[in-house]
Amino acid sequence: MNAAMYALQLLSLVFVAAIGVAVLVVAALFVIDRTQAGDAIRRNYPVIGRFRGLFTKLGEFFRQYFFAMDREEMPFNRAQRDWVYEATDGKDNTVAFGSTRNLNVPGTAIFVNAVFPPLDDQFASTEPMVIGPTASIPFVARSIFNISGMSYGAISRPAVEALSRGAAEAGVWLNTGEGGLSPYHELGACDLVYQIGTAKFGVRDALGNLDDAKLADMAAHPQVKMFELKLAQGAKPGKGGILPGEKVNEEIARIRGLAVGQPGISPNRHREIDDFGDLLDMIAHIRRVGGKPCGFKTVIGSSDEWEEMFRLISERGPESAPDFITIDGGEGGTGAAPMPLIDLVGMPIREALPRIVDLRDRYGLKERIRIVASGKLVNPSDVAWAICAGADFVTSARGFMFSLGCIQALKCNRNTCPTGVTTHDPRLQKGLVVEDKYMKVANYAREIIKEVETIAHSVGVSEPRLMRRRHVRIVQEDGTSIPFNKVRPSFNVDTAT
Repeated sequence: MNAAMYALQLLSLVFVAAIGVAVLVVAALFVIDRTQAGDAIRRNYPVIGRFRGLFTKLGEFFRQYFFAMDREEMPFNRAQRDWVYEATDGKDNTVAFGSTRNLNVPGTAIFVNAVFPPLDDQFASTEPMVIGPTASIPFVARSIFNISGMSYGAISRPAVEALSRGAAEAGVWLNTGEGGLSPYHELGACDLVYQIGTAKFGVRDALGNLDDAKLADMAAHPQVKMFELKLAQGAKPGKGGILPGEKVNEEIARIRGLAVGQPGISPNRHREIDDFGDLLDMIAHIRRVGGKPCGFKTVIGSSDEWEEMFRLISERGPESAPDFITIDGGEGGTGAAPMPLIDLVGMPIREALPRIVDLRDRYGLKERIRIVASGKLVNPSDVAWAICAGADFVTSARGFMFSLGCIQALKCNRNTCPTGVTTHDPRLQKGLVVEDKYMKVANYAREIIKEVETIAHSVGVSEPRLMRRRHVRIVQEDGTSIPFNKVRPSFNVDTAT
């Protein structure tokens, strides 16, 4: 009995002490909050004002998992992400009981099913397409859907390795991103597109200029099939990237051509390129030194200014043209960037793509310049729309990030990615198991291609690149839809019909 009483007294003392400590902590926080000058809420409402910041941070979590409807979230809603997650399993991806999509939203693409579609034995897979017919070594690209640029540094080692192996498994190309060619890009032995950013990482001299010897060495790599000169990306048109010096370890430094600890700063544009003549000269130079196709990636602010480039190509001849143009939408991408650039700069892909396609076709360059569409195209309907608009290929970065397990935690720039995709924290990288994820990457690519072929079959053609603007209708403000070739008439007769 005495022992029980003693224990009860001890617990009472502990409880009183705990209350005392809590009171002291609250009192200290009260004084701190009342006397600080940086936060008006905490100054006016000491202690309880601290909960505002906590609830603000937790709000993102609760909205994603409890309150947002399937098609409400941005930049990608739950329905879009769930389709990718299901596709990565390589299993049946059908749904029942009707669509949850509101088909009355202006801008929605609705595909025009044929009355008498081709029979199953009249359907063909998409044929490979040649890029860069005038290059010494043209690239015969096998897939309409491929992996967009994500550099080693922006994403983790296991993420790059899984993408490389998955790309090889599915027969799609992998863009290196502007960070240079890492050993992890090579592991899958997939086709690679080497991206040359404004800092020219991997092919630069000590001053940051293009080094022809390094360029030739990179072109000699059997996996490197073509070069992409990056002018701008959707996340931040007009602004270059910065890789902090503390992240530039010995490996990163070697790959990018930097000194250990030297920040990887990308200028906002290529210093050697002041006009369209310089751009065509640079493309021709890279193609001549490397012997492989070269094109460029950009974001469109106004299609009017790009007409000058096509006029110049007409004057110089079609051999002076870029082998491909990658059009990135201004909707923002994988790169971290200031919010005004992500939100407000650059045309969305839905407007930019058909404008550039029409310029190309008007100048008779349809067979010479391939168009690659990029920017928030992660589901079959997005890819099919882009092909109807005139794209020859579609690439995605964020779609493949979802295939790696990305949950849209929106922490890509904080080195705290909970799924290991964009972090260099070894503890978090352990969550990304390459042996599992590379097959998910491959399954996602295959499922996209299969579903786009299904849409093509439904609209009455035997393979996706035969789809035209007349095969899709665009919902208007009043809820009715009109053919896409009426919304945006094409300059190419074959594309319009």
